[in-house]
Amino acid sequence: MKGLAILGSTGSVGESTLDVVARHPAKFRVVALGAQRSAARLAEQALRFRPDVVALAEPDAARELGATLARAGVAIRVVTGDDAMLELATLPAVDYVMAAIVGAAGLPSTLAAARAGKRVLLANKESLVMAGPLLMRAVEEGAAQLIPIDSEHNAIFQCLPHHAQSRVGVRRVVLTASGGPFRALSREALARVTPEEACAHPVWAMGRKISVDSATLMNKGLEFIEACHLFALAPAQVDVVLHPQSVVHSLVEYEDGSMLAQLGAPDMRTPIACALAWPDRMASGVEFLDLVKVARLDFGRPDLERFPCLALGQAAAQAGGLVPAVVNAANEVAVAGFLAGRLNFTGIPEVIEAVMTKATTGPIGTIDDVLCADREARTLARERLA
Repeated sequence: MKGLAILGSTGSVGESTLDVVARHPAKFRVVALGAQRSAARLAEQALRFRPDVVALAEPDAARELGATLARAGVAIRVVTGDDAMLELATLPAVDYVMAAIVGAAGLPSTLAAARAGKRVLLANKESLVMAGPLLMRAVEEGAAQLIPIDSEHNAIFQCLPHHAQSRVGVRRVVLTASGGPFRALSREALARVTPEEACAHPVWAMGRKISVDSATLMNKGLEFIEACHLFALAPAQVDVVLHPQSVVHSLVEYEDGSMLAQLGAPDMRTPIACALAWPDRMASGVEFLDLVKVARLDFGRPDLERFPCLALGQAAAQAGGLVPAVVNAANEVAVAGFLAGRLNFTGIPEVIEAVMTKATTGPIGTIDDVLCADREARTLARERLA
């Protein structure tokens, strides 16, 4: 039985992970659950799965959680503060860490899990985007396993050979993108998009920030950067195509002309089950794919003029160093501004590009370099919104 810590347990990926784990009580034990502030939902999860420890980053929420558990007569340790997620990620009883905290906040605990030699189930793409060289080095030095949870990268992971570390014979990988809800809109119409419209993804069920990223195609820009680090590929070996059905989750093309693809229903429980069971397979609860019902698979090129966020992500991957961290930070601030009604939809890439031209960049030396670049980029982005 493997011990599991879920960081970001109250989000969509965390909830899906618990759904999969509940189907296999003889295989996994939930040792720790962590979230930012959702005391009521974390209490429900804790009472059902009975972990050893739970964590909420916000102290007031943690006190509320502790009081709820005490009233229920359940002895579960509650931790809080800046180091709470790091503690959960490195518990001796934990074998696998689901890194599902959204945004830059997930970087420290993901690094800690890798250094501690855990199997890291990576749903927090920002960790690789911001500090790819540091995270991959931590995985190697800690003898950890890193298995991606994003459906695209998990698909590539499944289609690559695992008998050797090299990528000999791999010509390129192809990331698929649904195109979000606005792939057919004109640039003029995109300027009038509302937060509610941007959060209504036509295929996937996701949180608000990730839904906006999908609508701008920044999600694919960040995944482009992530793929380069995960699979040791040059930017020229990574391509993006639109695929509105979201059935082909990504592809790997080989030098002999073969192209391997992973197909499945658009449900995050499939890559989660894959990562938990790897190299074996186990039931995920996902509806099996009916190809006759799907009937057709369409592919097309993304329009970088209408969706410049993808181009910005690709440029950041090419530049390397601290530039991806700058882009990620600027995007987080810009998306928050859009959701708060302070910025229109087409203003998101404008903020990101402006910050890219002003921010201090260079090579990554330490985690402090990354965090400093992150702070500066956020400040510049907020000034742009003021």
